[in-house]
Amino acid sequence: MIPASSNSTRALIIDPGRQQKSRARSIPVWAILLTLISTALFSSLGIWQLGRAEEKRTLFAAYAQGTTETVREGLSGVDATEQRYQLLRLQGHFDADHQLLLDNMSHAGRPGYHVLTPFITAGGSLLVNRGWVPADGDRRVLPNIDVSSQPRMVTGRIDRLPRPALRLVPATDYTGLPWPRRLLFPTTEEISAQTGYPLRDFQLLLNPGEADGFLREWQPALMRPETHLGYAIQWFGLATTVVLVFVILAWRHLRTL
Repeated sequence: MIPASSNSTRALIIDPGRQQKSRARSIPVWAILLTLISTALFSSLGIWQLGRAEEKRTLFAAYAQGTTETVREGLSGVDATEQRYQLLRLQGHFDADHQLLLDNMSHAGRPGYHVLTPFITAGGSLLVNRGWVPADGDRRVLPNIDVSSQPRMVTGRIDRLPRPALRLVPATDYTGLPWPRRLLFPTTEEISAQTGYPLRDFQLLLNPGEADGFLREWQPALMRPETHLGYAIQWFGLATTVVLVFVILAWRHLRTL
């Protein structure tokens, strides 16, 4: 007959085989962490693409709305952020002696420039984008962008100047260089320093029907909302795939033990 104390001792003994089997049946921690991190990353990218899609819907809606709204008159009270793509009509004259060629502006795969001409009004001055012109094969040859300085009325859309994704080098000193000057993503402050008078911090996209313009296709040069939505679906699909793969592999792992 086995003493009671002996039974208590046996109850405290841990079966090494059972302990090893328990460890084998568990899911590796690294697999769980990798699944969680991947799912969180892909989901966050999908949410970001949804946000970008909404931003683009807002911009395209503003462009469409600007076509139907009443044309603004004069520079007073103009806010380029709040009134982007709205139509604006101004009375004044071009400063034909201080024109700029905005470099690195392609169209249909062809290199070229946007022609920026200062327009001086009684209420201030701003840059008028007269459209796109192709670049010559010889970079030393600049296009003919002459324009009359006679008083006139112009109509166009309010927009901000193109901005680089990342500005890597400081602004170049253009003092003493002849006009027109070829610039790459200049700021309004840099242009104002070159013209010698302040300019409003936006450009006016000259309407296609206006005289003295070049190629003008002013639809927002942006990725459409539907494209961002497609990317969002792909990211969410990847997140779902990661979870499904983890569940299937974990189930097979536990089932074979």
